[in-house]
Amino acid sequence: MSETPAPLLPGHLTMVDIPGPVLDADTAEYLARHQIRGVCLFGKNVQSAAQLRQLCGDLRRVMGPDALIALDHEGGAILRPTFWPFAPSAMLLGAADDVQLTEDVNAALARQLRSVGINWNFAPVLDVNVNPANPVIGERAYGADPAQVTRHGRAALAGHARAGVAACAKHFPGHGDTSLDSHLALPSVRKDRAALEAEEFAPFRALLPVTPALMTAHIVYPDLDPAYPATLSRVILTDLLRGEWGYEGVVITDSMGMQAIDANYGRGEAAVLSLQAGADMVMALGRREVQEQTLGAIHEALAGTGLDHATLRRSRERLTALARQYPAEADPALDPAADAAFLRGAWAAGLATLGDPVAPRAGSAVTLVAHRSPQRENVSEAAADAETLARELSGLYDVHLVPFESPDELDWAAIRAAGRPVILATTARHRHPALVGVQPDLHVALYNPYAALDVQAPAVVTFGFRPEARAALLAWLSGNSAARGQLPFRA
Repeated sequence: MSETPAPLLPGHLTMVDIPGPVLDADTAEYLARHQIRGVCLFGKNVQSAAQLRQLCGDLRRVMGPDALIALDHEGGAILRPTFWPFAPSAMLLGAADDVQLTEDVNAALARQLRSVGINWNFAPVLDVNVNPANPVIGERAYGADPAQVTRHGRAALAGHARAGVAACAKHFPGHGDTSLDSHLALPSVRKDRAALEAEEFAPFRALLPVTPALMTAHIVYPDLDPAYPATLSRVILTDLLRGEWGYEGVVITDSMGMQAIDANYGRGEAAVLSLQAGADMVMALGRREVQEQTLGAIHEALAGTGLDHATLRRSRERLTALARQYPAEADPALDPAADAAFLRGAWAAGLATLGDPVAPRAGSAVTLVAHRSPQRENVSEAAADAETLARELSGLYDVHLVPFESPDELDWAAIRAAGRPVILATTARHRHPALVGVQPDLHVALYNPYAALDVQAPAVVTFGFRPEARAALLAWLSGNSAARGQLPFRA
């Protein structure tokens, strides 16, 4: 005699975020009342390793042993904790092009999470960044070649599996050829099916057998479905992914609070549409009232005829299986600090050049042009400020700093008139038109690697701004290391 399945509740299929670094009583009661099984953590939830371990333990006690606790922990700019050694960005690993290094870096990322009880990492990025103007992917991708992205994506998935944390490949079916950021608008990728198969689809399709979870893209692919973005498209999530390709892993939406969805569909309507399309879990992030709109809309659809119970029970089974394969249990034996030297070496392995850059002579006077105070943008953390860069370079040079808030305020004739070698450091996520064609003596691309294509100067490309990236740069400037990486895109 078969058991009657437990009632299907909206919280079983919903991931939310929580207000702060401590699980307060009101939030705990809310999670328990709705039987919510997924929480995504952000910088607001992170203070220290001990605090994070306590928070994850409290969440698991409230949500139960099948809890899914997630974080965007990609490497590079997409890292919330500042108390662990920083892992390099995906594109630096693409530049190093050593798949064993990529696997080991991803295992280190997963160990960091497992040490505190986070069991789901929203990584790796399998987008093929073929658009140099892409405002949101860039160095988060392994490169512009589908085969290279596939090689390193496979290694990243293996590293996570080896270290016992669920990976989540994103952003299906591909965010690499967009000129809009789906946090801010609804992009379209206007390619036919053959072109999509050759580029966007290739890494996802090749790696499905070893991918425990996929995150959807809030992007319209008109040749596949002119009516709905992938997150809401049954054509893409059910007919293509489940039916044609036979994928049986977990499918979670990207945040439904992003403007691509929020500005074009109601939160509740979009949540129901995504479940009808074939998603297993809705990421309902934001204020409590919008989370409750999502839960309420799913409840109404479950109570009526809007959602198929058998299909969503299968979704719940997939989510349960993921949580049981990768339990949200902290491992106090893991010490992320033990990977510090390895991760410093990983950053150095991908350092790349464009042109034939020459470091100024040690001890000489130089002019450093750099952003005074970079700000964080959407998912990306803020880069190093001008004073920090000047202080670090002062160990090698007599540094005369020219800080700016916007590069269009710079007087390049006056900067050059001082007669010192000019080092331009770019530390912004976005390329800036005011830097196109400028001619410093040396360009240090400390964030967006494609900025090296704009500035008319030999460049050193670090693929990131973290302390380990800056240390690799200083070692190159001082002549103590070579730049062996190769740009994983066409220069």
